[in-house]
Parts: sequence; C-alpha cells; structure tokens
Amino acid sequence: MKKILLLLTIGTTLFASAQNIMTPDLLWKLGRVGGIGITKDKNYVVYVVTKPDLQGNNSSSKYYKVPISGGQSIELGDAVDSLLVNEKISPDGKYLLTTEEVQVKKVHSSNLYPDLPKANAYVYESLNYRHWDTWEDGKFGHVFFTPIVNGHLGESKDIMANEPYDCPQKPSGGGEDFIWNPDSKHILYVTKKKFGKDYAVSTNTDLYEYDITNGTTKNLTENNKGYDVDPAYNSKGVLAWLQMKRDGYESDKQDLIVYDGKNSINLTKDHDEIHVEGFKWAEDGKSLFFWAPLNGTIQIFSVTYSNNTLLKPVIKQITKGEFDITGVVAQKKDTLILSRTDMNHATELFSYVLASGSMQQLTHTNDDVYNTLAKCKVERKYVTTTDAKKMLVWVIYPPAFDSSKKYPTLLYCQGGPQVALTQFYSYRWNMQLIASQGYIVVAPCRRGMPGFGSKWNEEVSKDWGGQVMRDYLSAIDAISKEKYVDINRRGCVGASFGGYSVYELEGMHQGRFKTFIAHDGIFDFKSMYGTTDEIFFTNWESGGKYWDKSNIAAQRYFSQSPSNFVQNWNTPIMIIQGGKDYRVPLEQAQQAFQAAQLKGLKSKLLYLPEENHWVLCPQNAIVWQREFFKWLEETLK
Repeated sequence: MKKILLLLTIGTTLFASAQNIMTPDLLWKLGRVGGIGITKDKNYVVYVVTKPDLQGNNSSSKYYKVPISGGQSIELGDAVDSLLVNEKISPDGKYLLTTEEVQVKKVHSSNLYPDLPKANAYVYESLNYRHWDTWEDGKFGHVFFTPIVNGHLGESKDIMANEPYDCPQKPSGGGEDFIWNPDSKHILYVTKKKFGKDYAVSTNTDLYEYDITNGTTKNLTENNKGYDVDPAYNSKGVLAWLQMKRDGYESDKQDLIVYDGKNSINLTKDHDEIHVEGFKWAEDGKSLFFWAPLNGTIQIFSVTYSNNTLLKPVIKQITKGEFDITGVVAQKKDTLILSRTDMNHATELFSYVLASGSMQQLTHTNDDVYNTLAKCKVERKYVTTTDAKKMLVWVIYPPAFDSSKKYPTLLYCQGGPQVALTQFYSYRWNMQLIASQGYIVVAPCRRGMPGFGSKWNEEVSKDWGGQVMRDYLSAIDAISKEKYVDINRRGCVGASFGGYSVYELEGMHQGRFKTFIAHDGIFDFKSMYGTTDEIFFTNWESGGKYWDKSNIAAQRYFSQSPSNFVQNWNTPIMIIQGGKDYRVPLEQAQQAFQAAQLKGLKSKLLYLPEENHWVLCPQNAIVWQREFFKWLEETLK
C-alpha cells in the first residue's frame, strides 16, 4: 500500500510540475542559444549560450560544442578560438582584419576647443547628428589589415583613412560587413559612403573591394541604388550578397545576388513571394541555402544556378513546419545545422538531413524549463478582410484552454511596419508568456508583412491609417465571434509600428477595446518627421514632406496621424518609452500621455531612461513585464 501511495505521490508531483506556466522571471532565466560555426575537423558545432543575470543586471556567455551527429554538449572555456577557422585571417595566413573607431570629424568641444576642458558641447552642421541611441561624436568604425610576420603583428593600415563612413554599419553591423576575398589580395567591405543629410535620407549601401597591393578601392555595386549587404564568397571566389533595388526603401523586396567577376545574376527576382533574410553557400560552392518568411513561418530554401544567364535558377523549399528556421549555421555533406524556434520554444540548434528530411534537436539548453511547462496551443485562422483578401491570423491560447469558458483577449499589433509575423520567440513580446497569464492573443499578419507577396507587403506604405487598421479590426471582429472570447474584456497592445497602431485604434475602435498598451509608438507624424534619425524611412512611408501641400499622398499620410484623433480617445491607455530611442523619440510618448491625462483618461507612463527602441537590461525588462501585466489586470477585470 505504501508503494502505491508513493507512486501516486510521484505521479501527482510530475503532473503538477508539467502544469507550470511561463512567467516573466522564468523567461529571463532562459539561455539564449546562438550558432557560431563548425569546428575545423567538421565533427562538432560550436555555439554560445548567453544568460541574463538579474542580480547583476547584465548577461554572461559560455561557449560549447556538440557533435553534429548528436550527443552531449561540452563546455569550451577559452579553447573556442582554436577550434574554429579565423575568417578574419586571410586565407594565405599573411594578414589579419580588424575594425576600430577612428576620430575623423571634430564635433565635441574637447576636440574643437581643447583649452576648455570642462566644456561639454556638440556642434553639428548637418543631419544625422544622432542615430539609434547614440549622438554623433565624430568617430567612425574603420577596417584595418595587419601583416602577420613570424607569428607577430606588424603595422596596421586603415583602408578607409580619413573617410567619414562606418564599417561595420551602425547600429547593428558586425563581422559580416568586412571579409576576405579567397585570393587573399582583396578585402570586401560594406558601407554607405554618404555623410550628414545625404546619409540620413538614403539606404544606398555598397560593396567595396580594396586591393591590398596598390591601395585602390572599387565599388562593385555602383549601379544599384538601394541596400547591398551581407557579402560572402564561396571557395572559388564567386560572390553572393543581399540586395534591395530602391533607394530610401528599407523594406523593399530583398533578393539574393551572385557575381563571378563578370556576370551578376539575381537568383530570386522571379519569385515575388520571396524576401530573403539570410543565406549560406552550400559546401560544394555550386548552390546556396537561404531563409525567407513564407505564409507565416520562416523556412530554408535551396537555389542552384548556371552561369548561363538564359537558364533560370532553380529554387526548392527545404523545410516545412509550424516553426521558424532562422539560419543555417553550418553544413557537413548531407547534413545542415539549423537554428529553430517557435512560439513555445526559444532558439535551439537542430541537424537536418537533406536526403531524408529528418530533423534532430542538437542543443537542449532550456529543456529543463520547457519540460515543466504547459504549452500554449498556436492555431492558424484565416480572416476575410474588408477588401475581400484572405489574411492569416495566429491565435495563441492559454495552457489548458477550455472552449466552454470565456477569456480576456488581446489584439497584438506587430512592429515594422514591414516585419513578418512568424513563429518568433521574443523576450519582451512573448506570445507564450502572454497567453500563459490567461489571455487569448490574436496576432494578424496584416498588410505590410513579407511572405505573402510584394503587393501585400507594400500596401502599408503611405497609408498607415487606412487598410491596415481595417485589417486589425477584421481580425479582432472575426475571432470575437468565438464563444470563448469575452468581448467585454478585449485589449490592444503593440510596439513601434504596433505602438502607432495602438494610438490610431484608440481613436477609431468604437468600443471594441477596454484597454490599450503602446510601446515606442508614433503619436504625431509632424514631430516624428522633425526628430527621428533615419529620414529615408519617414520620407518613404509618408511619400513626402508635410509642408508640401501639393503632394496628395503625403497630405493623406500626415492626416492619419493619431494626434488628429485624440478627440475620440475614451479608453484607458498605458504608454511605454525608452529615453535613448532616437528612432521614435521621447516626445512621441510625452505627447500621447499628456493628451490622455488632459482628457481625464486612466493612463500610465512607463519611462525607461537608459533603454533605446528595445528593452535590453534584464531588470528593466522585468519591470516592463510586471507593469504590463499589472495594467492588464487593472483594466481587464
């Protein structure tokens, strides 16, 4: 009898532990996995796990290797570098590539007036005086190459000497922006050779080839006026990169280009639905793998091509499933190493066998957590929009969902505006976390998202307050017909373009929602135009300047500013803002909060002075989550 009771107790304990739910504190204890590459012997995959430290309010990283065939991970410590090929050393082993900040312009008083050491002043004569979360200080990231002689480093040379341009690109470029040609005689680097106002209004980055023998530089992509980024060579010296055609349009269709030194071929131009997010050369150098959003997920594709430009490239979808494949880390013969995520799981690495299509999980960083959690059901639904289009809507349900009960329901508004809403796993807008607190989440793939064709993606531009808003309302109205949705407890939440959407819907929702939360959203188009950093974005999205009264498209766009509809605001709203957000600056939140307060609405401002457009500090992130759910608890009772 005691044995039976013991078994019952164990079974009850296991069942109870399996019903734990995701919480903010638990979310911020997860290890964040990033694939780095394959070892020199091609038997192991090297990866990094970054873990937030709430107590120290920072993060720490550890490196591991795991057999490609599967098995136990091994911590590497300081031995990681010796296992990998150092791609910053030239293939012939004679040179090392590095990058460092170089003072090119004098804008701070310490450089302009060294006799005034206690002064703290900046002097600007052009735009782009601040970018993302940093004020311009006259320093620019430059690429250097250094001879290696008998194991020692010689004198470094700046290949961008005295140029006011950045490589890597700011704010988020990295080592992928400067690479060696396999001939070891040329360095390829990415930069936007524009300065000041010209820089602020353009997306025209190019690929430059520097000849280390004679010190000359050649622009390889001079004829293309949009983005040219992420270059990579195969072993035979064939170059591939990602390209957008139109200058000023940061969300243009992104294609995969190859160039053999004579001819360039756009591998994806004939596939309207494909917007390439990244790629990797196949091991044989004859084909490429790339990943792209498609119908609400991100999948891996292969493309083979011929140097005969009359023959069309052949594209095949490799992976399929209700998950995102966010990158190819490495390849060994018939096996790919992929990074994979979904709305119930943070990123882990998987192996994928091309011949059989079998996929195996290699890293298990967060299994101990997920094995105790009740998962959230994620369902595809399709809604007919007001212009008779079929729109994918993700619906995420609470754990142990019971269709006979009624649940508070949140409309989630995605940022971007042109960012795919797929099986992503965020550490802020986490669908699993939100649903686990008892909310149904409705997440529509509304107008302005890649993966459904260029027309669908572009229909948000110059019409932010038009069809996109009707798409949102179509989604919440359709899902609200389900008996399990409590129509008296519906909320609307979002950040960036999603934050703008919240402000806009506050003025037009006609009683659908009981509460709103907006993070880093645009409230007033005119003041946004006058204070944001990347003017090319607002120029493209608005179609012109607000003072150009003859521009019909621009006048329509600026008329859709949420500030024009504050007279209709009648619902509680929480506003969140980062103090170092120069993309959507602080005054946007100040104006919205002030309007809500003066209208007498229940409202709250969460101000994070050290955060930019994201929330990166662990303790600030926990404050964000606690205030987020506290507000929902107060307003969706």
